[in-house]
Amino acid sequence: RRINTELGAYMKMCIQQNKKFQIVNGIRLYTLTNGMKYSLATGNWGDQKKAMSSTAGVSQVLNRYTFASTLSHLRRTNTPIGRDGKLAKPRQLHNTHWGLVCPAETPEGQACGLVKNLSLMCFVSVGTPADPIIEFMINRGMEVVEEYEPLRFPNATKVFINGVWVGVHQDPKHLVTEMLETRRQTYFPSEVSLVRDIRDREFKIFTDAGRVMRPVFVVHQDDKKIQLEDGKEEIKSAKGTLVLTKAQVAQMAAERDLPPSDRLLT
Repeated sequence: RRINTELGAYMKMCIQQNKKFQIVNGIRLYTLTNGMKYSLATGNWGDQKKAMSSTAGVSQVLNRYTFASTLSHLRRTNTPIGRDGKLAKPRQLHNTHWGLVCPAETPEGQACGLVKNLSLMCFVSVGTPADPIIEFMINRGMEVVEEYEPLRFPNATKVFINGVWVGVHQDPKHLVTEMLETRRQTYFPSEVSLVRDIRDREFKIFTDAGRVMRPVFVVHQDDKKIQLEDGKEEIKSAKGTLVLTKAQVAQMAAERDLPPSDRLLT
């Protein structure tokens, strides 16, 4: 507002004195700089003369006690609820916080449970374009929703991208497998979320920004046939088997000091 007032006064002066108007001369050099310095120094975002009505707490002093405390401060979240209330539900841990929110890092006093910290391995998605994913699925048998005929394919699986119905597919298991393999080969960003709901026959894909995510282990389900003593074969399920075993971890630790050419596991 102060810049607009100064610029308007300079324009009136140029018109009255019949001078050439130059916008550089109409704006004072330190008006915007001093305002930004005041807001960053005090945390009160707004005009210095109207400090009572300005927004407080926009800028804070970064905690530099230790490296861990700095990371914790940068990953802090604030619940917009009044501190004076004695409500217990907003302060309690929820099941959906597993792996995303630190269960111990929270201040004492009135802000207990309202100020949380994200886990150190947790990250927030920045957003990915959805058009390449739609084109990828169309090339692998997805029928767009404009051409879908419910009477011809009543049991088709619906495909959603960011909550928008984009098409249907007749073989969702094959499509999900293709999408997973493509993402693991880094052709798709790792922040693209793939969720298949078998009961409701829905395949949901999320690529938008602002989703809180965490890394997980990849588990393969590799059913193997074993030969029994009487000559019959039996399928042994390998559910819950991690790809990375303890023996591989021990071997990698033992080969850490070896040159790369002598290592068995890379």
